[in-house]
Amino acid sequence: MKTETWIAPYKWEGERIDKCLKESFPNMSRSYLQKLIKDNYLLVNNEKIKANYRLIGGERIELTIPDPIVPCLFPENISLSILYEDKDILIINKPKGMVVHPAPGHEKGTLVNALLEYCKEELSGINGILRPGIVHRIDRDTTGSIIVCKNDIAHREIARQLKEHTIVRKYRAIVHGVIKDEEGTIQSLIGRHPTDRKKMAMNVKNGKPAVTHYKVLLRFGQFTYIECQLETGRTHQIRVHMAGVGHPLLGDYVYSHRNSPYTSLEGQTLHAMTIGFLHPSNGEYMEVEAPLPDYFQHLLEIIP
Repeated sequence: MKTETWIAPYKWEGERIDKCLKESFPNMSRSYLQKLIKDNYLLVNNEKIKANYRLIGGERIELTIPDPIVPCLFPENISLSILYEDKDILIINKPKGMVVHPAPGHEKGTLVNALLEYCKEELSGINGILRPGIVHRIDRDTTGSIIVCKNDIAHREIARQLKEHTIVRKYRAIVHGVIKDEEGTIQSLIGRHPTDRKKMAMNVKNGKPAVTHYKVLLRFGQFTYIECQLETGRTHQIRVHMAGVGHPLLGDYVYSHRNSPYTSLEGQTLHAMTIGFLHPSNGEYMEVEAPLPDYFQHLLEIIP
């Protein structure tokens, strides 16, 4: 736990305290800062205030930042679909609804919990105690292939390939609307949404370059089945890009307000099918494919 103390600059006159704190602590979300205020971790002139307090400038501000609560990790006997395994790596076919690593609200039932039981001590530690073996992620409701590293040497090599964008990552998706072109490329900057911190957005300030290649596999009356290949790997990249060009993913209610006729569908229709990379030990190229999950295959059979 640490405490920061400073005098409010007069340029903040008339501004809400929570907005000003966000400027001073850009790595903290505004909602988290509001929670600190609500829990009395902030004093203005030695008095407790509310998040909508407006500054006049010159006040003494004292913010105490509590130590983060580290969740306890424990192994869980959760069945894993293993596509490939050797002494260095695992390729897991992640099911829909599984979170990759523990986070607030998802302390159990994650891929990491399952890996701790299956691999015991054989997991890389580069990403810390909360993400053993994890070198990259896919969203909770995205299915398909994900690489897990059993040792730090393998982790560093896979991380290098990810950084250099040399890993082949092909996804399958069903999107709203009928795409006319047979293939295309979407290029933009992707960064945190300016008002909704849980979302990403295209062409925002401080965004990072993102490139997605797509091609049409099958057209339906109101939907299109496509393959997307990532040239970069930004958070929610395919979901943001396809929504940005007017073809949001079926079932993705974060980036689309379009209704789905399939009420049993939970989350976006997105599957990480193919992953190709140089093996971290022998340097030989290998490619692993995760079969389409049953729900996805069923949709392809019933969509008119």
